[in-house]
Amino acid sequence: MIKRAKPKAEPLPEAAPGGPRHVAIIMDGNGRWATQRGRPRLFGHHAGAKRVREVVEACPEVGVEYLTIFAFSTENWKRTQVEVAGLMSLFRRYITKETRSLSEFGVRVRFIGDRVRLDDKLIKLMNELEEATAHNTRVHLTIALNYGGRDEVARATKRLAQDVADGRLDPENVDEETLPKYLDTCVLPDPDLVIRTSGEARISNFLLWQSAYAEYEFIDTLWPDFTREEFAALCASYGGRDRRFGGVKT
Repeated sequence: MIKRAKPKAEPLPEAAPGGPRHVAIIMDGNGRWATQRGRPRLFGHHAGAKRVREVVEACPEVGVEYLTIFAFSTENWKRTQVEVAGLMSLFRRYITKETRSLSEFGVRVRFIGDRVRLDDKLIKLMNELEEATAHNTRVHLTIALNYGGRDEVARATKRLAQDVADGRLDPENVDEETLPKYLDTCVLPDPDLVIRTSGEARISNFLLWQSAYAEYEFIDTLWPDFTREEFAALCASYGGRDRRFGGVKT
């Protein structure tokens, strides 16, 4: 059997000046996408995983250096045991399958979130992927796995408090620039643009501290239907926004 070559994607419009450097995405709608097709929810999650690669590969074309995606939240453990087990299997399969292509494309992968509740095999694969891509700089992909914004701030505060208790940090020197050094995202710039797919208009405990001045786009597209062209259009639209960060232009 002869396999047909995958059609080459059309080039995206040239990145506009002032576009977002860091885009974060709440990838919502996989389950509904599957239900609409009479398929189990995990079918939608598999379709959504394939969409990630397309968006990652579009990043250099639209000038995005950092991409952060919300893969599994601390609240997602409330889903059925079948769905959670299926998602964990999907994460393990995705990492195993995509490590080589991500590295060859120049993607550096990081994971954020609390790893304590994850199984040892998955943690091992996560560590290996981070190590294998540590030298890459073309795209910085951060995957939020067992992540919650409140949980992240709570864990960061504990570490900060411990440093104060141990005498490594003077409480008089603690200000709004201190806590970010203890967050999971301490080596990343704050997101410029946060996109949520599927029509829901909420942030779902995602990057609460980091997104204080991010621009938001809530779109109706379900994640498995989200295209590189739509991604490029949202990034281009961002470049036309007037960002004053609380100030007034004179």
